[in-house]
Amino acid sequence: MTPTAAAAEPAARTGLAPLPDARGPLSAAVLALLRGREPIPEPDPAAADPYGDDLQLALHCCYELHYRGFVGVDDDREWDLRLLGLRTALEERFLATLRADVEPDDDVATAVEDLLVERVGPGAETGVSHHLHRRGELWQLREYVAHRSIYHLKEADPQAWVIPRLPAAAKAGLMTVEHDEYGAGDAARMHATLFAEMMRELDLSAGYGHYVDAVPGGTLAETNFMSLCGLRRSLRGALVGQFALVELTSSPGSERLVRGMRRLGCGPAAIRFYDEHVEADAVHEQVVRRGVLVPLLADEPHLATDVVFGIRAAGFLGDRLGGLLLERWAAGRSSLRRPLPEGPGR
Repeated sequence: MTPTAAAAEPAARTGLAPLPDARGPLSAAVLALLRGREPIPEPDPAAADPYGDDLQLALHCCYELHYRGFVGVDDDREWDLRLLGLRTALEERFLATLRADVEPDDDVATAVEDLLVERVGPGAETGVSHHLHRRGELWQLREYVAHRSIYHLKEADPQAWVIPRLPAAAKAGLMTVEHDEYGAGDAARMHATLFAEMMRELDLSAGYGHYVDAVPGGTLAETNFMSLCGLRRSLRGALVGQFALVELTSSPGSERLVRGMRRLGCGPAAIRFYDEHVEADAVHEQVVRRGVLVPLLADEPHLATDVVFGIRAAGFLGDRLGGLLLERWAAGRSSLRRPLPEGPGR
């Protein structure tokens, strides 16, 4: 483990993330309120890039209050009225742009079938998992894992918000999947735990929130979308759609990542996380389709449009981030705002 990663481990044991650095007026205002100070001047979310670093970091900081919180920030800030008001304005800017960028539809069956068919032929194998499988380098894999840590170190927590918002049958189906995500009662088998083990094997810090300052707004946007949908009852259908996208598509991608990691000589502790997802998500696919989507839409058919929106918006954000990573790597550049300390593979 590098000195930088090693130094971060004691702080990681607190389970809290340090406050990140501001990236503009919106995140500066949120951070000021978290520290009990007055934000000057008042920021205007309407003028911000909805997918940009500043707005997405501001949202991330607001949402983190509903998870573990930050070092040195009072827990009661979670319900600070000024923070909640600013968060709502940020959400509306983000959500309105997503709705404009994603084509609406209410055909859930077709949307799901599209997820189950992987493109083949020339130009089809262009995603990040394809790249890491066939020709990715170890430094690129380490960067990818740093990006993914923003979600995977809290894996399944955003989706847990939707549990009390679902009718009984859909709730039972979703809980079947969540039970597996949380290690089926064994903390050592929790997916977040397995991801942390992989990070340490790859000489990365497994500290919760350690790489927030390093990742771009596009990385934060993926997890922010989950939190946005989970914390709004009106978006419960969209969160189920996002969950369906992950569970129905991750098995093939995880298998490619396992093969890529073996090609790169990664050890079993690194491979275990994605190897677990190859089998687990193949089972989860069936549960989500038959045990969550079918009963949810039978009970609340009006949510079909939101389910499709969740699928398409999550896919849009994922494709947008994947394009950034591949573009940077093709130019031999880091995909992170702050490149990782030199470790294996570079």
